[in-house]
Amino acid sequence: MPPLDSAAAAPPERLRGADGNPVTSTGGALFHAGEIFTSAELQAMRLEGLVRLVIGDSYLRSDFREDPATRSQAAARCVPRSLRPRVALGRTCAAWIYGCAPPPALISLVSDHRRRTTALPPFTPAVLHQVALGPFDVNRVGGVSVTTPLRTAVDIAIHGEDCDAVRILSAIGRDHELDCPLRLVEAALLATARVPGKTRALTRLRAAQRPGAEGRDRRASGSALGARGPVDVEHAVDAAYGAQDVVEVLRVTHLEREP
Repeated sequence: MPPLDSAAAAPPERLRGADGNPVTSTGGALFHAGEIFTSAELQAMRLEGLVRLVIGDSYLRSDFREDPATRSQAAARCVPRSLRPRVALGRTCAAWIYGCAPPPALISLVSDHRRRTTALPPFTPAVLHQVALGPFDVNRVGGVSVTTPLRTAVDIAIHGEDCDAVRILSAIGRDHELDCPLRLVEAALLATARVPGKTRALTRLRAAQRPGAEGRDRRASGSALGARGPVDVEHAVDAAYGAQDVVEVLRVTHLEREP
């Protein structure tokens, strides 16, 4: 039998179960500071290689692989409990959840402007955007509301930072599991009127579709995007829809209402 500290003794990485709650000796694989362990204990466990930081004060056991469900549940813990049912994770945070962007410095939240939502408490590591959300703009990933890949790509094209918008869009477009080709994102933008920054967004989308963009993005991003894992998405749009059908079904004209 190999020694416990040898590489051969390390268990293979595992994905969390379909219900997101694997049974272990401590009750799960994803830990949040203040529940089973304190923040100091989790940080010490991280130094020992027992857990790794996901985001905020959430840690994943080292023998489990990070996946979209893990990321969405960890990001949701950065949001006050009372606000979670009224907001969705969006923009760069959603792109990170789908495995197409590095971890965000701030959690991006979107809330429909027609719903009353209180302001974020001070020192919350998040930013809230009140926008118009259509009926097909939000799905559930790991039980958490996250903007769909199409809405996420549109938001990144319009609001993303110049330093990484093209790279994130390229990653979204080439991910077959997300089923969000950038030509559909471009068609959605073209069919939408009065969108601030529309010209810049279209320029970014076309740059992300140029030959060779994928190779450049892979070299630039390296391992920052992390493991993808299967995406648990509900209410996805069928890939059989053409560009015009997607524009109509997703009703992207709601973007006109965003300030």
